[in-house]
Amino acid sequence: MVLISVFFIQCSNEEKMIMNVYETSESGNALTLIKAFQTADQTLTIQVDPEKQFQKITGFGGSFTEASAFLLNKLSPANRKKVLDAYFSEEGARYSLTRTHIASCDFSLNNYTYAKVENDLDLKHFTIQDDKADLITMILEAQKISKDGFKIIASPWTAPPWMKDNKSYVGGTLLPQFNNVFALYFSKYLTAYKKEGIDIWGVTVINEPHGNGNNWESTLFSPKEMTDFVQDHLGPKLEKDGWGEVKIFGYDQNRAGLKEWVDEMYRDEKSSNYFAGTAIHWYESTYDYFPEALQYAHKKAPQKYLIETEGCVDSEVPKWKDDKWYWQKEATDWGWDWASEKDKHLHPKYAPVNRYATDIIGCLNNYVDGWIDWNMVLDTQGGPNWFKNWCVAPVIVSPEKDEVYFTPLYYVMAHFSKFMRPGAVKIACEINHKEVMATAVKNLDGSIAIVVFNPTEEKYNITINLNKQTQTLSIDSKALQTIVLNQ
Repeated sequence: MVLISVFFIQCSNEEKMIMNVYETSESGNALTLIKAFQTADQTLTIQVDPEKQFQKITGFGGSFTEASAFLLNKLSPANRKKVLDAYFSEEGARYSLTRTHIASCDFSLNNYTYAKVENDLDLKHFTIQDDKADLITMILEAQKISKDGFKIIASPWTAPPWMKDNKSYVGGTLLPQFNNVFALYFSKYLTAYKKEGIDIWGVTVINEPHGNGNNWESTLFSPKEMTDFVQDHLGPKLEKDGWGEVKIFGYDQNRAGLKEWVDEMYRDEKSSNYFAGTAIHWYESTYDYFPEALQYAHKKAPQKYLIETEGCVDSEVPKWKDDKWYWQKEATDWGWDWASEKDKHLHPKYAPVNRYATDIIGCLNNYVDGWIDWNMVLDTQGGPNWFKNWCVAPVIVSPEKDEVYFTPLYYVMAHFSKFMRPGAVKIACEINHKEVMATAVKNLDGSIAIVVFNPTEEKYNITINLNKQTQTLSIDSKALQTIVLNQ
């Protein structure tokens, strides 16, 4: 639990403003409330203008996966509660936007579908039984903990194999004769989860329609195939069955391919009618958040959502109780080994904290309104995962020892999710430095939350100019701060 105390900063117009500053740093701070600041040799200026407003914030959070739920069930009740409280309680990160998978994904224990009987065109044998022991239990428990609640976006990694041309969980395309059946599959899922007490806020058509190298569950869609499916089948079916309020998101893959997808999704009024927005991932590069692509997507459909639905430190086994590793340039991703020569430069070694902080700030500064991390919990191997596609999560656990490790990535996520609440508005925020990044929102309660990331080896003084008032503080080297201002 973070104990909140307040202090007053004297402002230039003699008014008083309450300022709380929380810092996570390589030196050891972990969302720590900073009460005293040391002066530095250099000063940065942040100019904040609440009158200049951009996108409305949908939320921040992580993903409910079978791997995470399975691991939580193996912990003691006390540690299980500790993890869920850390993510969803008022004292914790207060996650407000989450994701889960429809049937199995790579972070499942094995392959499974809800439509187990082949050619069951009416899906009379549809069942979510595979989800009940772990996944549904985790979501229901999180709902009880969360005071404000949270939204859930659900994504299938594949259509049921018997609906596909290759009859496999991996790869292949949806056969046209099963378009209506696959649309029914979504409706059945929404109904089944509703009966369990879980409302699904949004769905994506398929996770990563370009595929994943034919490694784990996938179904291939072209931009036109997905748009036609939503326009002619999925959208009308959900509307007819009473699920018209459920948001449908298109694409759901990397940003480098964003332009061709939004061009097709929003090609005309009819095609864009059922799309609530666009879902994106970050895996195309470890350092570029593709601002031009994000701006293009926003301008193409400025009233639609633009949500980052998946990101993680992939192809890495997590480092257990080694905070320093998360601040050092030691991590690699799939592209380090497998990218083509022309794309190798996009995948250098990187510091995991830097990647998260840079991407989230970069997204917020380029019209993204929501950001969802991947697995909430993984084990010391980076699984379980039926394909052995190891990754890192913000919380790592050892079920055998009943131990929990909150990595620095957990605190990075909390810097945004805890203080930038749903309904907040992104406001203008400029900083006079090429490497130090900043972003800001104005919350519904009137508070302003500014996040500053300093990846450099230098400590800086910070001067914040806001509403003709000036606040001063400092930020440590290799540190992330959230500055909360209440007038």
